[in-house]
Amino acid sequence: MEQSSSLQPPSSSKPASVLPYKTPNLRDHYRVGRKLGQGQFGTTYLCVDKADGKEYACKSIPKRKLLCREDYEDVWREIQIMHHLSEHAHVVRIRGAYEDTLFVHLVMELCAGGELFDRIIQKGHFSERKAAQLIKTIVGVVEACHSLGVMHRDLKPENFLFSSGDEEAALKATDFGLSVFYKPGDTFSDVVGSPYYVAPEVLRKLYGPEADVWSAGVILYILLSGVPPFWAETEAGIFRQILQGRLDFESEPWPCISESAKDLIRRMLNRDPKKRFTAHEVLSHPWIVDDRVAPDKPLDSAVLSRLKHFSAMNKLKKMALRVIAESLSEEEIGGLKELFKMIDTDNSGTITFDELKDGLRRVGSELMESEIQALMNAADIDNSGTIDYGEFLAATVHLNKLEREENLMSAFSFFDKDGSGYITIDELSQACREFGLDDVHLEEMIKEIDQDNDGQIDYNEFAAMMRKGNAGGGGIGRRTMRNTLNTNLGDALRITNNTLP
Repeated sequence: MEQSSSLQPPSSSKPASVLPYKTPNLRDHYRVGRKLGQGQFGTTYLCVDKADGKEYACKSIPKRKLLCREDYEDVWREIQIMHHLSEHAHVVRIRGAYEDTLFVHLVMELCAGGELFDRIIQKGHFSERKAAQLIKTIVGVVEACHSLGVMHRDLKPENFLFSSGDEEAALKATDFGLSVFYKPGDTFSDVVGSPYYVAPEVLRKLYGPEADVWSAGVILYILLSGVPPFWAETEAGIFRQILQGRLDFESEPWPCISESAKDLIRRMLNRDPKKRFTAHEVLSHPWIVDDRVAPDKPLDSAVLSRLKHFSAMNKLKKMALRVIAESLSEEEIGGLKELFKMIDTDNSGTITFDELKDGLRRVGSELMESEIQALMNAADIDNSGTIDYGEFLAATVHLNKLEREENLMSAFSFFDKDGSGYITIDELSQACREFGLDDVHLEEMIKEIDQDNDGQIDYNEFAAMMRKGNAGGGGIGRRTMRNTLNTNLGDALRITNNTLP
């Protein structure tokens, strides 16, 4: 049975709107230009910001194609997931969402270099070195998604775009229309994805995030050979091949391709999801790792790396992050809300030490209890012994959100109670009381931030402190694709003598 996120159960009645708030009119702020592409659920156009002339891509989804409540919720979840992931260097960044009576518009970073799919068509196939670079990026995105509790579910070369036409342009993931939030151990039954790239367990209607690694393995096979590993004239035939076909490493160009590359593909295309490589294991494979020495343990999960970063901050920065986190829009923090619920297993609204320890262990952390306690203490701003939702947001919000001028200015204004343009030690002490923090060592902290030594903090000093050390962190319904994939699935499963779970 599919375990979905906290979205409401589907209903036949259509909601009035996708977004839970009214938005300005898209065309008041952007000039909409030529068509850039046509997807399953929407059309993408070039659009230009009237304020500064910058170019963006705008994906417009016709609301007439949203046939039921579940379709509306899918679009809202896509927007939340894009915000949740879009600070990643290899994910297309979302700028904002707009809604009118006919369309939902997603304004995003423009990637002018076209699809990976088109480059594969142009080149036929890539060198091993280039294919390794590309798959490292693709699986890096998969690892980031899984670390943040998101399964993409539609990885294919059409959903990766180059930032420009340059040979060495950055590759970025896009189109999260079929993506979902998940918790470790959740299983799904929705048959979604694209025929050549869909994992066997998806066809059997019982799967988890391992399915993304299968899809990435199919992409790797195509990058190296120019053809999909499982091919047939019909969809039912493709599904039969996915369920029982043999990998072809005999035809050209495979005799000229290294055993190491073939070994990695076999491990990514293992039909048993429990034995299949994880994203981290792919990134640790000798064919991917430049210096041939694989890292000895997975990267910190996104939650852990952000908690570590937060624990090293001074009190003012922690309080300012709390102020900023609480002012962010619902779609920007939707993903963090899902992460909070994943860790808060008893749904009490607070995270205990044991819940944090268990949550970090489930995403691969091997920290000692004393290290987890130190992170807990750092995030527990009011010293209550637990981490509440606001504290969790402050500790895990991506630091890039800090750097937006409007966020910095509103946070500065929160502390500058009298509007003098300076934060004084008295105002800082008052803020500490509001947040339940002790106010010792404030003078030392001000000295550290106060560049002109006047005993108070002006906006420029505050902004410099906030930005310091923030480099890291990294008429057809939307269900048509699912229905299409289901069409021939029964035949494929019957012919291969497999039964549905």
